[in-house]
Amino acid sequence: MTPTLARALDASAVGLSALCLVHCLALPALALLLPVLGLWAQAEWVHVAFVLVAAPVAALSFVDLSKRRPRSWRLATVAILGLALMIAGALEFPSAADERALTVVGGILLAGAHLANWRRRHDDARCAACD
Repeated sequence: MTPTLARALDASAVGLSALCLVHCLALPALALLLPVLGLWAQAEWVHVAFVLVAAPVAALSFVDLSKRRPRSWRLATVAILGLALMIAGALEFPSAADERALTVVGGILLAGAHLANWRRRHDDARCAACD
């Protein structure tokens, strides 16, 4: 994977996580003002769609395709945990009452892992340029 593509994947993943957080936190507040947004904010397909987009982006971002293993096992573990929490929230597991908390915590973990991955790539590129 080229460094440009890797950076684009991390950047898009962080953007998707931010969009997910906006959906979880801001849309319910806006739903009080606009009933149409309320329907969209509560639609279950939206949660599933976010997870279906987040999973492959995360997989491509954290795995070194040439070596077929994660670049960093720690970051991959945090990303998998965040993604698992997002999936649990999307599926309302263990209960619908926990959906928002699971999704928000999962999104923050996944975004944090992507930011750390982005920084790690930048540091690796800088060290490679020094050699």
